[in-house]
Amino acid sequence: MGGMDVGGGIAGKLWNKFRSESVFVNYTPFFVCLAAGNLSADSFHHYISQHLHLLNAFSHAYELAEECADDDEDKKAIRNLRKYVQAKLKSHDSLVREWGFELPEERSLTNATVKYTDFLSATASGRIEGERVPGKLATPFEKTKVAAYTLGAIAPCMRLFAFINKEIQALLDPNDSTHIYKKWIDHYCSENFEAYAFRIEELLDTLSISLTGEELDVIEKLYHQSMRLEVDFFSSQPIIQEAVVPLSRTLDPAVGGELSIFCDFDLTCTAFDSSAILAEIAIITRPKADPDGSETQLARMSSADLRSTWDALSAQYTEEFEQCVESITTTETAETFSYEGLCEALEQFAHFEKAANSRVVQSGVLKGLNQEDIKRAGQRLILQDGCKGFIQKIMKNENLTAAIHVLSYCWCGDLIRSALSSGDVKALNVHSNELSCEDSTTTGEIIKKLESPMEKLQAFNNILNNRDKDGQHLTVYIGGSVGDLLCLLEADIGIVMGSSPTLRRLGAQFGISFVPLFSGLVAKQREVVEVRSSNWKRLSGTLYTVSSWDEIHAFILGSSS
Repeated sequence: MGGMDVGGGIAGKLWNKFRSESVFVNYTPFFVCLAAGNLSADSFHHYISQHLHLLNAFSHAYELAEECADDDEDKKAIRNLRKYVQAKLKSHDSLVREWGFELPEERSLTNATVKYTDFLSATASGRIEGERVPGKLATPFEKTKVAAYTLGAIAPCMRLFAFINKEIQALLDPNDSTHIYKKWIDHYCSENFEAYAFRIEELLDTLSISLTGEELDVIEKLYHQSMRLEVDFFSSQPIIQEAVVPLSRTLDPAVGGELSIFCDFDLTCTAFDSSAILAEIAIITRPKADPDGSETQLARMSSADLRSTWDALSAQYTEEFEQCVESITTTETAETFSYEGLCEALEQFAHFEKAANSRVVQSGVLKGLNQEDIKRAGQRLILQDGCKGFIQKIMKNENLTAAIHVLSYCWCGDLIRSALSSGDVKALNVHSNELSCEDSTTTGEIIKKLESPMEKLQAFNNILNNRDKDGQHLTVYIGGSVGDLLCLLEADIGIVMGSSPTLRRLGAQFGISFVPLFSGLVAKQREVVEVRSSNWKRLSGTLYTVSSWDEIHAFILGSSS
């Protein structure tokens, strides 16, 4: 998701901290269908009717905030914000007609709308959970504090709205007059609305200057709560048409079948490569002497010697990997997707990976590791934000027919299991290499199962061939390295995590296209309506890209499990 400069005050800091949650709004059926231009009129009318209630709640909150503000300039600024909302309320009917829609019938408030409006009213009245505010706001400071809290509860809604509509506007053809929601999108991308959102943030910064650290923490909590209520508001908008999100709801329980999710581990789930973690355990916990008193060759190596050996292995791996990439990418670039050419190139990587693993075994650096040390390291492993939460929501959900498989070059399956599992309902299926052990201590040998892109693909296909053939099946593969390419291309939905330059470079060499997931979903939503096809098989050689696990969570599960 793109960035947006909103200043360096508390408003900007809070937006930057919680902006990642915008994906849970962007990936709602409401916004995906709206971006595709095929959101049903009834769904849009329902949204408009609920949005009117929010506008009235904002107006009332501004009124109370103005009463609380102590400074005349602040009062005037809040009054102007309220006038903007009141003007929108007065011109609302004409705006809806200008956008090309009939006026919606008045509808009762939904639960999500009630929660949002009650939250705004309570905050503006000084009734804040966990915060002691006198029944009567006696002093000017107490009043100013509540005014700041109120602006903190309003600010994220406007910034989020401006941000998401600009994300959508970037996908539209400016010359396309057939998109029925283009005028509505353009309205919320206008300089006028952007200026309104900025004035709220500017005033929040001003009102927060004299607050204590604890009071700023209250604003942060209110800001985040408002973001979550905004997510709930749009997630609850009823959609009467077929939608491509969330993916888990597109499977028909009556038909049966399964959602199979595959992912790589190193640098897809983790922030660091696991091989370096295992080497570090070996260096820190190197064995002393054998029980019979004799020293092993490894025990005679000092910690510094072990580190030096590992550094040499690592440097050689990096150098030969780069040489392998260079030898492939200096060949002629394919004009169209070339699966055969890609497979030939990946054979070079297979030889390279296997030779590198053999050098590690011969060096003995993986000898003498205790299995419990490995498991403890796995539990403390730094994972990508949102990864473990997503995997565990899948595994704990008894109502979702889904399986998760980790396919990894990692040398130790126990490291993966301890990093990702936590007493879940479903078993985590780990397919990786393993460290050979005797009496809970590693021998230095690697039990080799997955060392190449082709072996990963074979494991992927074996898993699919062993599942129930009946029903509707979908496969998603999530990966970010060269070794994942064949599985990414074989899956119904291949999602590239991060922006590995090597993977992109190699993909471009053989005609692979990389499409941001959100724009791909918008295109797919158009296809569902126009072609009446919900088949997820992509154009040959096309992969989707994401920058975070939150995007994957929002796409597959929606805002909640």
